[in-house]
Amino acid sequence: MSKFPEALPLSRHITKQRLIRRKTVLMAARRGILFRGLLIAIELLGCLIWGSSALFVDALSGSMDLLASFALIWCIRRADVPPDENHPFGHGRFEPVAGLFIGFLLVFLGVFSGYEQMRLFSSHTLAGAGFFPFAWLIPCLGVLFLELSYQRAKKAAKKENSPALMADAVHYRIDALGSLFALIALGLAAFFPSKAHLFDHAGALFISILMICVGGVAIKKNLHQLLDQTPDKSYFHTVREAALSVEGVLATEKLRLQSYGPDAHVAIDIEVEPHQSVEEAHALTQQVRRKIQMAWPAVRDVIVHVEPYYPGDHENG
Repeated sequence: MSKFPEALPLSRHITKQRLIRRKTVLMAARRGILFRGLLIAIELLGCLIWGSSALFVDALSGSMDLLASFALIWCIRRADVPPDENHPFGHGRFEPVAGLFIGFLLVFLGVFSGYEQMRLFSSHTLAGAGFFPFAWLIPCLGVLFLELSYQRAKKAAKKENSPALMADAVHYRIDALGSLFALIALGLAAFFPSKAHLFDHAGALFISILMICVGGVAIKKNLHQLLDQTPDKSYFHTVREAALSVEGVLATEKLRLQSYGPDAHVAIDIEVEPHQSVEEAHALTQQVRRKIQMAWPAVRDVIVHVEPYYPGDHENG
């Protein structure tokens, strides 16, 4: 051997899969922004027509959600930036950071809204409710738009293993439930004007509690990625099968995985014939790295430790 062997280049399949993931996640986030922006515009139009402060507050809340979605897109773009000198493990943690931000925003809005509803619950006013019988059409449209956004974002989040996008998807579901209760409140208020304040505040209080709970779940899931919680067992199976598919790898032992946002890192021990040369063992590690990244394109880096294989040496371990 005259020189150190060059590393096997990444397959085009790996690069393609990472690009597809980024495109899918960004498309889902942008579609949600489009739907939410359209809904806000319709709600503001309703405010101008009927003078409904309830629709104005809902539009204001939606505007904050819109800002959160823009922050999510920025973080997704940052998360996909390749490793550099100052960030040798990549920038993947930007994505769970975005999910954490959305989770905290949900909790904050839930607490603030819940406090306001508790404060106003004894009030007997619901701005204009019962005086514009067609106002319920706007939250009805909101339920349809937001539920569609939720389903699209949820599908993309599950497919691409993005807890940040899942947090945003849940945010759409919460907003859809909020619009549903607004629909019910405005509908009932149109028939029972004297009880309008009860319908409005009771529904809003329930949504506030739900926002706090869902926000807490989003915080927990994204915090787990930031703190390197063990990923799903299916990934361990995928990595082991990929390593064992390399001819010359007789067994695997220790396996450690990190997964956050679009990135994953693998450290694995492989066992080979005890009398193999260092050069042959090194060639095997290169093939193992390539196979693992082919099986799981999110993997940025693979650390492979080579050990000698002896039959039955782990039976009593």
